[in-house]
Amino acid sequence: MDRDYAQPLNVEALARGVNMSAGHLSRQFRIEYGESPYSYLMTRRIERAMALLRRGDLSVTEVCFEVGCTSLGTFSTRFTELVGVPPTVYRQQSEYATAGIPPCVAKQVTRPIRNQEASVEKRA
Repeated sequence: MDRDYAQPLNVEALARGVNMSAGHLSRQFRIEYGESPYSYLMTRRIERAMALLRRGDLSVTEVCFEVGCTSLGTFSTRFTELVGVPPTVYRQQSEYATAGIPPCVAKQVTRPIRNQEASVEKRA
């Protein structure tokens, strides 16, 4: 999912690939990552969208479709939930927020966090 974030999520196919039922895969995924496969995928999409918006050469609509979302409204809602501001505001603010920071550090510092992500205690 990290590599193919722009592709539609097919939990059934993922489950077949690891010889599990879709329900069991979803439960195990939630235990390991602290969120459902769909939420995890959306977090990765929003993370990539943040990078594209910081780059500044694509419109919000173009970014939405580039990361695999099919609805601008859903994309904007999820983006706002995870980042705290709408995509247009983020793009305006990001040029100042990451000025002078190397891109590899900016990516880590600006990474969206959903459900505080899976804590270390839950994985042990």
